[in-house]
Amino acid sequence: MANHSATKKSVRKNAKRNERNRYQGKTTRNTIRDFKAIDNKTAATEKIPNIISRIDKLAKRGIIHKNKAANLKSKLTRSIQSLEK
Repeated sequence: MANHSATKKSVRKNAKRNERNRYQGKTTRNTIRDFKAIDNKTAATEKIPNIISRIDKLAKRGIIHKNKAANLKSKLTRSIQSLEK
């Protein structure tokens, strides 16, 4: 365990940030899971901007890699094309 007060504070900050990042990542994964369950093209096109925004925020904050974000967005938009009206 840390002995200096500044180190103790950084441990607290890191734990708080880790928890926040895990929450945001898990929430986005759940949103993507729910999106994949949609079988209506119009409903999917309405929800995709919100999901893409979440993915971009995760990439911007370094929670996921920018290439992973690009791959996720690409797969989701391709899945919309495969849906029927």
